[in-house]
Amino acid sequence: MLQAWSGPAPARPLELLAVRHGQASLQAEDYDQLSAIGRAQAEALGDWIGRHGLHFDRVLCGDMQRHRQTLDGIAAGLGRHGLALPEVRIDPRLNEFDHRRLASSYAARCPEHPGVQALGERAARDPRRVLELLRDALLAWSRDELPDAGEPWTAFKARARAALEDLSAGPHGSVLLVSSAGVIAQLAAAASGLTDPQCIALKLSLRNSALCRIAAARGTLRLLDWNGLPHLAHRRDLWTQV
Repeated sequence: MLQAWSGPAPARPLELLAVRHGQASLQAEDYDQLSAIGRAQAEALGDWIGRHGLHFDRVLCGDMQRHRQTLDGIAAGLGRHGLALPEVRIDPRLNEFDHRRLASSYAARCPEHPGVQALGERAARDPRRVLELLRDALLAWSRDELPDAGEPWTAFKARARAALEDLSAGPHGSVLLVSSAGVIAQLAAAASGLTDPQCIALKLSLRNSALCRIAAARGTLRLLDWNGLPHLAHRRDLWTQV
């Protein structure tokens, strides 16, 4: 005859759903605000979470406006189903590095780079050129070639991965995390043993509001999914990277 379990509840593995913020305002003075597309992306994600019955034990969020606004959009989408998120913990370690300071530092060092022109008049900005400039700036930053770029690459890498280490140490369960592409790429790289250039390539591939899943079991981290947009499967007009 089976007997009821009388000991402590078995430990639950970590199931982390990391979400990149919705599209921010690239061509505005204040980049750290969601665009109208970014708000639509976030609300669509919340609606998708509600329709599929996903449950979270904890919610973590970076301390930037685009992170908070993305979480507000997710909450609004969930609210359509009469659902709500657990209490949110703000963690500044999930904040992105300063893109504009990094790009300016690299532009001063390499003014001939084709992407530098894309930082001129707002109307002439080309997102593809901006991504090319950011890629080369990130690679130079990771090689410690941009001492005036603000936070060193090693410090950024360490703080992002420290947040993941804290998560993997417990308590476990299902966690929703809202942050930026650079931070989420660091989490994925830590789980997959990737090099810095590979981490940068991941960062640049991540779309706005995309989902990434990381699991931890028996002390091992695994990257399960990267760059998923199931909530926008029928809204290709809302697929953005910058």
